[in-house]
Parts: sequence; structure tokens; C-alpha cells
Amino acid sequence: MTQAGSEMFETALDELGAVVRRVDDGRVDAACEMLAGAGKIVVYGCGREALQVKGFAMRLFHLGLSVAVVGDMTTPPLGKGDVFLASSGPGETTTVLALMRAARAAGAKVLLLTAEPAGSAAKLSDFTLLVPAQTMASDQGAAKTSVLPMGSLFEGALFLLFEVMVLKLKALTNATAEAMRARHTNME
Repeated sequence: MTQAGSEMFETALDELGAVVRRVDDGRVDAACEMLAGAGKIVVYGCGREALQVKGFAMRLFHLGLSVAVVGDMTTPPLGKGDVFLASSGPGETTTVLALMRAARAAGAKVLLLTAEPAGSAAKLSDFTLLVPAQTMASDQGAAKTSVLPMGSLFEGALFLLFEVMVLKLKALTNATAEAMRARHTNME
């Protein structure tokens, strides 16, 4: 690896570390309790955030939780006692806002992951988990803080956050590694 390449990795890892260190651990715990107590969980994110959210949904399934992804034909209706988890880094994603309204109208609680606590999405959520990272809304001019392009810092931080949430949920639900592995698909 070239020196420039190794420096890029170091910088990117330092930036990711700085973001996740600023995530409020008490709020992470509260979000995990919300998910562990949900009847059903339905998740949604746009673009590359969707990739992280879908990966988290897979692990929620491995934990034995009732989870679906918006857009799948098997997504159940939400209602009282259910949780809609949405990711909107910029906090103004129109699709997320519409889905949040639909979930709330159905009686579900809305758990939002965002970098913008003052955004429209945060105002609609029942619980907001702040991930203080550069998104596509803040990747230009003086607002640019990351060496990574566009919303990559937020998306990478989501991955790390979700993995830690899986560990916390594993403890909350008393899931075992063996039970999680047994729920992994055999259709690959």
C-alpha cells in the first residue's frame, strides 16, 4: 500500500471513530430497548443508507425479532406496539418523511437515525438517535468535514453503530450465537 493510501485509511478511520464516540450511549441503549420491546419492526433508508439499514434488519432477524424492510412484498402493516426505524442523514428525505407520517398514523412509534437533529424528520420522530457525521447535505464548502465523499461518513458510522446495537440487543434478548446462526439463511 502506498503511503498516501495508508494515510487515507488512517484519516477515514479517525473520522469514523470521532463520530461514533460522539453518539450518546444512553440513547443507543434506549433505542435498543425500544426495538427489543417492539411487536414488529419495519425499517427504511434511502440510497446507500438503505444498504446499512437492510444489513441491520438482517441481524435483527438473526436475533429472532420480527422485522421487515419497506418495499418487500412481505412487509406487514404497522400498528400500536410496533416500531418504524428510519434513517435520514440529512433529515429532510421526502420518502422518509412520508413513511414516518404513515407509521405514526397507524399508531407505530418512529425511531429515527439522523445527522440533523433540527431537521423535519426529527420533529416527526418519537425518538431520535443522532449520528453526528457529514451527509450529502453537508459535503460541500465550509460544511465539508470529511475526506470521504458525499454521505460516506454517515453511512460508515451507521454500520458501526448498528453492529454495536446488535451486541446490545443480543444481551437484551438473551440471544445466543448458536440461535442467531441457526436463523441464517441456507438459500445462498
